[in-house]
Amino acid sequence: MPRLETPFHPRLTALDEVNDWYNWAGYKAPHSLFDEELEYFAIRSTAALFDISPMVKYRIAGPDAERYVNRLTLRDVRKLGINRVHYTAWCDDHGHVLDDGTLFRLGEQDFRLCCQERHLPWLLDSAIGFSVEIREETEEIAGVALQGPTSHAVLKEAGFAGAELLRPFEIGTFAHDGGTVTISRTGFSGDLGYELFVPRAAALSLWDRLWRAGAEHGIRAIGYSALNRTRIEAGFIVANADFVTAEGALRSDRVRLPDEIGLDWLVDPDKPHFNGRKAILEARQNQTLKHILVGLEIEGNIPAEHAIVYHRRKHEAGLITAAIWSPTAKRNIAIASLDRPYGTKFVSDLWVEIYAMRELRYQKMMKRATIVPRPFVKLARRTATPPGLR
Repeated sequence: MPRLETPFHPRLTALDEVNDWYNWAGYKAPHSLFDEELEYFAIRSTAALFDISPMVKYRIAGPDAERYVNRLTLRDVRKLGINRVHYTAWCDDHGHVLDDGTLFRLGEQDFRLCCQERHLPWLLDSAIGFSVEIREETEEIAGVALQGPTSHAVLKEAGFAGAELLRPFEIGTFAHDGGTVTISRTGFSGDLGYELFVPRAAALSLWDRLWRAGAEHGIRAIGYSALNRTRIEAGFIVANADFVTAEGALRSDRVRLPDEIGLDWLVDPDKPHFNGRKAILEARQNQTLKHILVGLEIEGNIPAEHAIVYHRRKHEAGLITAAIWSPTAKRNIAIASLDRPYGTKFVSDLWVEIYAMRELRYQKMMKRATIVPRPFVKLARRTATPPGLR
């Protein structure tokens, strides 16, 4: 089946030098456009543009929109102000995570839910009894992430006056091409950054406006491989990479409760009833949690992606879900899903099994791993308001 092209595809193909594309939710998206290493350093050193149009977007509006979304997700939506965003997740009735994403409150009873997977039938079934309208707007809304230390300077140069007043997770509306662009101070890089949303017809004019403004600020277009490096440094997780969604799991032992993938802090037990509440709280009370997601620092400099984690070199303890050598942290880092009690009671004497190609042969290495806090990289400019201009 042919992959769809995003509204920004003409600009991406014009910049593409390596023809390295993949399928993202049915869309053609780049792993890289010219050089993964240089694209990574664009995020961390200057400014990077990343096409997020394939991100699944749902518009939820109506008299019961707040009550519906609060019933659906883990966090208390009543605490989310208008023109604010928060990170959240949602579960099935057994407390298993269906997906995670960002919830944008655009009005008193008007929300945009952005996520990795498609859930429209489930969302509609969950809306029975609520006066609410739900529709997918992935195709009609173009999105682009502008990330990096000079990203604010690019917005200022582009004429988005007032963007410097946006606090983390705040939304602003600005004039663009006879209409408006929605800018939120959000992103998936752990750096200073913004996400911009416009109607599909205004996508190319927005890209060109940012590209011209970024010429003096080192702007680059990037693919997912570079962004993935920065999200690992930030300790962020990805559905169906660091955990398997409840709808996508083929085996019952693959599903995860929020507490098993580091999302326990999202759960608000004091809010009204929400999907999976009983199962999540019972697992906590009865101490029946089976897994834990941890950050690891690994000796050496060979990334341990998908390596098995062992306790005392002999007991299998879990699996690395994402790993890189971090140029910013100068550490070999990883995110791992461990079986309990590993990562809780047995937190020392952990090892990872790495296979590295050496002169046409794989060499097996056992490297010591230490549990460390996430994020691995924490940048003050991510939350500084107003951000410094460079």
